Amino acid sequence: MAETEQWLIRVTGVVQGVGYRPFVHTLATGLDLRGWVLNDTLGVQTEVSGGAGELAEFAGALKDRAPLLARVEEVRVESRTPRAAGDLPTGFEIRESRRTGRANTIVAPDSHVCDDCLREVLDPADRRFRYPFTNCTHCGPRYSLIKGLPYDREKTTMAVFAMCEDCRAEYVNPADRRYHAQPTACPRCGPKVTLSAPDGVVAEAEEALTRTIRALADGQIVAVKSVGGFHLAVNARDAAAVARLRRRKKRDSKPFAVMAAGLDETAGIAHITDAERELLRSPARPIVLLRKLPGALPEEVAPRNPNLGVMLPSAPLHQLLLDRPESDVLVMTSGNISGQPIAYRNEDALAELFEVADLILHHDRDIHVRVDDSVVRSSVHPALDEPIITFLRRSRGYAPYPVKVDDIAGPVIAYGAELKTTVALGDGNEVYVSQHIGDLKNDETYASHREAAAHLAELYELKPRHAACDLHPAFRARVLAGTDRPDDVVEVQHHHAHMASCMAENRLSGPTIGVVFDGAGYGEDGTIWGGEFLVGDFASVRRAAHLRPVPLLGGDKAVAEPVRTGYALALQALGSPERAVAAFPALEILDDRKRTVFATMAERGIQAPPVSSMGRLFDAVAALLGVCAYAEYEAHGPIELEGLLGRDLALTAPYAFGLQQEGDTELVDPRPLVRAIAADLARGTGVTDISRRFHSTVVDMVVKRCSALRERTGIRQVVLSGGVFLNEFLQVNCLVELRRAGFDAHAHRLVPTNDGGIALGQVMVANARLRDSPDITDSPDTPNPGTNECR
Repeated sequence: MAETEQWLIRVTGVVQGVGYRPFVHTLATGLDLRGWVLNDTLGVQTEVSGGAGELAEFAGALKDRAPLLARVEEVRVESRTPRAAGDLPTGFEIRESRRTGRANTIVAPDSHVCDDCLREVLDPADRRFRYPFTNCTHCGPRYSLIKGLPYDREKTTMAVFAMCEDCRAEYVNPADRRYHAQPTACPRCGPKVTLSAPDGVVAEAEEALTRTIRALADGQIVAVKSVGGFHLAVNARDAAAVARLRRRKKRDSKPFAVMAAGLDETAGIAHITDAERELLRSPARPIVLLRKLPGALPEEVAPRNPNLGVMLPSAPLHQLLLDRPESDVLVMTSGNISGQPIAYRNEDALAELFEVADLILHHDRDIHVRVDDSVVRSSVHPALDEPIITFLRRSRGYAPYPVKVDDIAGPVIAYGAELKTTVALGDGNEVYVSQHIGDLKNDETYASHREAAAHLAELYELKPRHAACDLHPAFRARVLAGTDRPDDVVEVQHHHAHMASCMAENRLSGPTIGVVFDGAGYGEDGTIWGGEFLVGDFASVRRAAHLRPVPLLGGDKAVAEPVRTGYALALQALGSPERAVAAFPALEILDDRKRTVFATMAERGIQAPPVSSMGRLFDAVAALLGVCAYAEYEAHGPIELEGLLGRDLALTAPYAFGLQQEGDTELVDPRPLVRAIAADLARGTGVTDISRRFHSTVVDMVVKRCSALRERTGIRQVVLSGGVFLNEFLQVNCLVELRRAGFDAHAHRLVPTNDGGIALGQVMVANARLRDSPDITDSPDTPNPGTNECR
């Protein structure tokens, strides 16, 4: 008989609320091992006794055969002296959760409905037939309803629903896939849906579903309470219904996302690559930007855009709403009034969304944390071995999964930027990045920002000793950092944070060239930056090169009216209003008075701050080519300018930028580029060809500037960051061409390249600056008596 050994095993990662303990139980009993498994605040702990071979197989399977939603970070084995046979458990048992100090396990993100649950929902013989809240340990809501750890029902918004006898029997049975599935419920004991009209409740439960499905098929607009908030839904095949949604939501041009019933329906409206198929089917169920099939859906869904944002159902409720062939694809756009964050509370939706919706389908399972849909893109290039996955928005299905980094001396909390902001909390070797929060200029979003910061700190029971924020003196996130931690705030320059974010997620260190292109960021000299070549590391950077500034006529008004920046740039390049308008007929949209006033503003610097922004350069070129004079949404002009290329990444002969030296800094001059574009227009060159040549020029400029910096510094490590690199043509071609030129070039993969990734970079910069401070060596669980806790 083989000698018995005893192992104590610690498993960390996403291992709670994902069916991990039942998996361990099944694995152990199958190998005839004795012992126990439990959840605690560090993750999962198990003690097992048996033969050495069986124990080795057991330990290996803990990671290799883990449940679908689990993400095992580490399996740590400690050999123990075996107890006497009489002291060992008679079998293998699952023990109650145990409190062992500060919570350090990782919260599971929200997940899609699994195939097993979906089969039950569609089976007339099953007791959960057509029940929209069906879930198990392998699927369903997590982060959006968790109030605290360990992840038990009483610490979720499901605590108010007492389980019936049948659900309780499943919940306590280790062999059942609903063993300790905290949101589990059924029609007898769980949440229910309600359909409301402006004058009150219309229907409940199954009748509410039936009437909603009929309303969508008939072209009505329905606000639907989903996993992390409300969507506004309408039949995507009904052009008149989509147009009506645009009118009511005051959204003329910005593309709508759609939800398709399945992959077959998706293939009927867009091209799908293997990588895109995997993203669509992943547990996160993000919106994936696909190349749309012309004419498959009305142009009103995504006007003047080669992409279509598509997601598959992430909850049984969605699957039920897509149950009719005539409405198998629904527009599913954010359930909000223009300028507001998505509604996630019933009372807010009922008070606000009838401004847009005909009906509201809501339910009584509360959402604790507002979580928008994630948006991702998969890009392919023949020179790359694998697709590039880019987050445009990281939220439902991914947050708050951490980014692994080198040791954080904190804990450090970072408050992000002003737009598309997130919060990040760094501790140990992990940075927990919150869901997408939004634009802080809105008061409700600002309140959500504070709530997200407090929620992260409460979940992980961390009392941040240091705060990081943007350098901009007027950013509300900076004000919040100063309010919560007035004595211990590290200000981080915006573009340094972008660069550090990309370095961190790629596990880079040491001297690096950061190519950071965005719309605007407050610079160390008090001006607005945005077309930057930085050289440095986490602790510090210097500005080695940047775009030659252009006056931003009217300040922020120029962001909404790109024609102002186009006119200012044409004036710089051509010297007079007459020449500018003659070269670029699109500028005729400005009347004589505006041309005169704007020219005076540019010449005298009146309400015309200088901006070295690549985003504004793209705005300007889009306006000069007549693509977009007035922007409805952020990056409207650049998106439609790139859209002309149809996701064709082929480069062409570039135009030329100029170059000036200003001390130790190079100024990249776009005026020669503007004059060359004017010459092409005069020759009758098409706008699409000019757009491709302009994009190719920016790629060429990036490679040449990085090459020049390498010659001076010897640095070959390059990171690309900033919102402009959401441009697929620019991002992919810069990576490819830099690598061909011998650079070790990296882009974002785990967090957005736009301001959604800023908070991660702020944590890393603050940590680098604080690392040598003498008080950093204190225990991270000990609050600094000289500061306030994060509230």
